[in-house]
Amino acid sequence: MEIGEKAVSFHREGYNCAQCVMLSMQDKTGLTEVQSAAVAEGFGGGVRCGEICGVISGAVMVAGLAVNAKTREEKMKVSALTKEITGTFRDRYGVIRCCELKGNGVSCDELIAFGAETAEKLVK
Repeated sequence: MEIGEKAVSFHREGYNCAQCVMLSMQDKTGLTEVQSAAVAEGFGGGVRCGEICGVISGAVMVAGLAVNAKTREEKMKVSALTKEITGTFRDRYGVIRCCELKGNGVSCDELIAFGAETAEKLVK
């Protein structure tokens, strides 16, 4: 199963968009299923208020955990990955806010698959 499909399968189980990205990337984050779901719980639905897409938040959390920055250079790498994640979404969809994405008719499943694929690509 590809990472995008895996992430979407978590959505079908009732997890929110941020959780789906985190859960699909456990091999990169080192977190358990319970930890992944817990840390991303409040980020679905654009932090529950329609702001930055939870998929993006999940992908950024994955980047931070995968790099596990301790040095200045590693922190700069996480910053660059964060900018790349948000830029990739903005390039593809024109916006990064949950309410705007939904208003434009973009499905959560499409965003979840794209976010997991983007996160996987960037943290390799």
